[in-house]
Amino acid sequence: MPLYDYFCPANGRTVEVFHGMNERILTWGELCGRTAVALGDTSPEAPVEKLIAAPGVNTPVGDSKLKNMGFTKLVKRDKGVYENVTATGSESRYMKADDPSTLPHLSKKIRD
Repeated sequence: MPLYDYFCPANGRTVEVFHGMNERILTWGELCGRTAVALGDTSPEAPVEKLIAAPGVNTPVGDSKLKNMGFTKLVKRDKGVYENVTATGSESRYMKADDPSTLPHLSKKIRD
């Protein structure tokens, strides 16, 4: 479900709420009923306006940034052969499906 922002001109507050695309919230009372926001001194009949928000954009991250963040990225190169493009230190650059010694050192990257 999408996240929407609603503005109430009567009290100057903006509230975020999840709801379906075909649903509409028209009053402060409806908005407060869907969220944990208290009505306060504002009339439940006060109209609210749905605000237009910029969509979130996910940009790709480069291999070096993934490596610095502690991630492992494997790229398939051949049948059963993967290149570890984020290999560090003594890690094998190529991982072969039938050779466990070529697996990435995940225990060195995963911490509590």
